[in-house]
Amino acid sequence: MGFVIAIDGPAASGKGTLAKRLGRAFGLPVLDTGLLYRATAAAALAAGVDLEDAPGCATLASRLNPAGLDETTLRGPALGEAASRVAAHPAVRAALIAVQRAFAQQSPGAVLDGRDIGAVIAPEASVKLFVTAATEVRARRRWREIQAAGGVVGLDTVLADIRRRDDRDSGRAAAPMRQAADAILLDTSDLDIDAAFDAARRIVEAARAAAEPNGS
Repeated sequence: MGFVIAIDGPAASGKGTLAKRLGRAFGLPVLDTGLLYRATAAAALAAGVDLEDAPGCATLASRLNPAGLDETTLRGPALGEAASRVAAHPAVRAALIAVQRAFAQQSPGAVLDGRDIGAVIAPEASVKLFVTAATEVRARRRWREIQAAGGVVGLDTVLADIRRRDDRDSGRAAAPMRQAADAILLDTSDLDIDAAFDAARRIVEAARAAAEPNGS
């Protein structure tokens, strides 16, 4: 395994944007693992498979091609809720573990963001970040994203959705969202994206320096 950056955290914490910027900064490929669950949910909805049908959703997950994911299509707010539902199925998570681990094991390394990267997918990652922010802050960020994309939804609705997803992601039996014991907490509540990236970059640089043969 090369130099792996594992980024976990709840919805709208900023971890996806940080993952992309860290990938560019350190020349590493990036996998937004949430897209895999969104793609599974999208495939289930398109095929008329009930989102509570764990075996059916797992079959669809096993057929996914990570290279063919359309981020623009999969980013809709409705798929965020649906993805959280299918991600609660152990069978779906099992079907996608191999895909994620293979991505993490490539050379010279990779950046992965999700809910269980540091704890389940890449427990030996070179550096682990748990990115979070206050619930209300995250809801406001997501609401602004939806508005910017032309969507019409109330802030209260977005807040309720964020809370529902947090409860489901942290309370599920299979790989619940949690901060790995050796992950560094990065709270972005009071940080803009540039400040958050600067903080994350410094954490990664320190970990990389420590991992080098002459590192302290």
